[in-house]
Amino acid sequence: MGSAVITARAAATFEPVGRSVATARAFVRDTLQGWGYNDVVDDAVVLTSELVTNAVVHAGTAADVLCLRTAEGVRVEVADHYPEREVPLQSSGIDFGSPDRENGRGLLLCAALASRWGVEYSPTRKHVWFQLDLPHRPVGIRSAGPVLPTSLLPVTDGRVRVAVVQIDGTGAISAWNDDATYVFGHTTEQVTGKQFTDFVAWPHTPGTSTGIADALRLSRWEGSYGVRGADGRTIAVYASHLRVRDNEGEPSTVCLLVRDDERAVLQSPVRAPVSDASSDNRTADPFEVFIGSPAPDDLDGLLQRTVERARDMLDADAAFLLLATDDETELEVRATTGLPSARQRFARVPVEAGTGRYGSARMPAVHEDLTAVPGAVPLLADTGMRSVVTVPLKVEGRLTGSLGVAAEGAGRYSNEEALRLQFAADRIALAVESARLGELERLRRGSLSFLVEASDLLAGTLDRDQTLALMAQMTVPTLATWCAVYTIADQSSEPYLSYVLHEDEDLIDGLKALLSTISPPDPVPAPGARVWATPSEAGHRAALATSTRSLAYDAPLSMSTATRTTLATAQAVGGETVVLPLVARNRVIGMLTLGKPSDDHFRQEILELAEDLSRRAALALDNARLYSERMAISQSLQRSLLPPGLPDVPNVEIEVIYRAAGEGNEVGGDFYDVFPISDGAYGFAIGDVCGTGPEAAAVTGLARHALRLLAREGFGGPAVLERLNAAILDEGARSRFLTLLYGELWPREDGSALLKVVCAGHPLPLRLRQDGSVEPAAEPQPLLGVLDDLELYEQEVVLDPGDVLLCVTDGVTERREGTRMLGDDGLAEVLSTCTGLTAGAVAARILRAVERFAAEPASDDMAILAMRVPEPPLV
Repeated sequence: MGSAVITARAAATFEPVGRSVATARAFVRDTLQGWGYNDVVDDAVVLTSELVTNAVVHAGTAADVLCLRTAEGVRVEVADHYPEREVPLQSSGIDFGSPDRENGRGLLLCAALASRWGVEYSPTRKHVWFQLDLPHRPVGIRSAGPVLPTSLLPVTDGRVRVAVVQIDGTGAISAWNDDATYVFGHTTEQVTGKQFTDFVAWPHTPGTSTGIADALRLSRWEGSYGVRGADGRTIAVYASHLRVRDNEGEPSTVCLLVRDDERAVLQSPVRAPVSDASSDNRTADPFEVFIGSPAPDDLDGLLQRTVERARDMLDADAAFLLLATDDETELEVRATTGLPSARQRFARVPVEAGTGRYGSARMPAVHEDLTAVPGAVPLLADTGMRSVVTVPLKVEGRLTGSLGVAAEGAGRYSNEEALRLQFAADRIALAVESARLGELERLRRGSLSFLVEASDLLAGTLDRDQTLALMAQMTVPTLATWCAVYTIADQSSEPYLSYVLHEDEDLIDGLKALLSTISPPDPVPAPGARVWATPSEAGHRAALATSTRSLAYDAPLSMSTATRTTLATAQAVGGETVVLPLVARNRVIGMLTLGKPSDDHFRQEILELAEDLSRRAALALDNARLYSERMAISQSLQRSLLPPGLPDVPNVEIEVIYRAAGEGNEVGGDFYDVFPISDGAYGFAIGDVCGTGPEAAAVTGLARHALRLLAREGFGGPAVLERLNAAILDEGARSRFLTLLYGELWPREDGSALLKVVCAGHPLPLRLRQDGSVEPAAEPQPLLGVLDDLELYEQEVVLDPGDVLLCVTDGVTERREGTRMLGDDGLAEVLSTCTGLTAGAVAARILRAVERFAAEPASDDMAILAMRVPEPPLV
């Protein structure tokens, strides 16, 4: 390029595979268009295509492509790594061969198209370069379009407002111009520093499409999305993103936004269809002729490009493309241009709207004036469109979609336009179906992963409230913008609003208040989602009433918090709301309600995923209900086995600590009781039934109630235990042996207490004296529930002031850590340190010693009964 100053360069390496040729073409096209060199793009792409083909296909090596920019033109170098190849020179007399021969054709094209070209060798590679000079243009113009008649210029509504928003590397808004304030209503101070994603309504579906965070990281991006305005409405915009960096290297993204109906102001010129021009004059791909090259690699981009091309092809005011459901009974709106936002994304219309060829999407149809046939095209109702032509998209005879264009004037289209549109639809139908199947496969993989995770979470809890929260959190925001769960206690109960969640936490209270004012949906057991219009209607009425009151009272422009909440809630429920029944064990136990904000609809795949989730959630919720009910019954029965409270015994401190082993158990095989027998006499007992759980608890109940009854009938300690032994043996196979310490207590006027105790196979009670000595307070005797005839006797013990009597079950003495066991000696040692402590402090110290003895939680029930005769107060 001589002395020309290089002002920019771009380089890339492409692997030796066939698809690299198309990738290299796209690289050169994007580079030159980014530099504003549209005049030479086509020639550069053709030459690059041929030279890269030579490198990666014929030479079989990687291709290095280098683009250099100057003010005069562009130089492109393509290098391979096979220097032994022969270079044909026109002056050498070497035959170039037939133009139809692929080998060497790239050099022929260089000679024909390039301003200059050449071949250079190095010891390790060879590269071919060509230079394309720019045509002479007026100074200062980088690119320009042709002169157009005024009638063909883009239409805007008054002054064009271009919102300029700059987002820093963390995703926060750092700049917000006056036009952005005008369009969206938020002031610069209100948005600066906040995340851009807080204001963006991005059309996200699990498993498909690019997210807003991904779009902000791309070097360039153009497309449509929504921005939430200050009044709560979502404003459809067309955006152009440019990734830049400042002098310190910090990246940020500059976003230019206009209202979506003014997208022509920002949208880059559509690339002209380019074929791989070559001397064999191959015909261009019909698909690329219509869509352009390269075609979008995602379904949403392909459909949007399709409707825009269809609109431009027939000079229409609007265009739309709908995809058929699997059963071909409904069509779902997937892309529109020139229509209100309410017509966008996933609204559904029937395939067969009426009789005859004009009422079916399976046949081409031309409507010269929709006012003559109201409802003929439901999608265009109340849009101002009068003439429309629609054609089907079919693959192998199966309806896969419908493409239509519309105009505001009547009589704009005839059968000739229908044929042109049908030809275009036939060209793209297979590509659209292939992209749809790819998206569906990604969505199904994402759905499967979602359901597996949901099942794991739901199976991990049996708590009803937690199950309700999980149901809502799994649906918002993945499946819906907001969610409400209604539960039904029994068949005679009305549905109850149990849980409400919105992706914006500030709207939860307002949404809950709105739903509380309306009747719940009917508990219909029929499977599938059904539309529920009541929330949207209620929100609209509330917003209208609030606005009317504000106008009546001449409210200031700044709305009150209550008014903003009402309007925001109306916006939140203004879209489609669906109800899915929660059916478990052939009974409707509730409803799962999902909602979208204004103008939004659910796509069929999302509803099917929600239906799968509702089935799993219903079973989990019913399991949680059954578990809660049975746990409540179990705990109620177990609490009935415990004494209602400890009596106040004069001049005697009594403290009991009870711990049942097993989750959810309040009573096991160990038990205790302290009860009055007669005036001045009290009975006490502590026992241990063989085993734990409900069976042991049943014997516990028998023993405790029998002790009270027999003692109050006047029987002494041995007689009480002998009769209890007979009752246990009468249980037959259900009987279990029982160790029991039973005693009777008589407080004395001198401050001491007389005890008569019988120890039937139970760990011996320990007596702690004031001097710190510890000794057994009874002798062992046979346990109960084994022998028919027992000869038991009672022993008397006198507790002096300051003495303590400690009674425990074997869960205390048999506490283990590996091969070590606390045992009777260990318990006595701990008790010897309790001199001077109250009964409560003694019981607490014993429990603490047992817990610290081993790291593992206790596996056996424990009961600790401590009685102490207090010392008389000092005078």
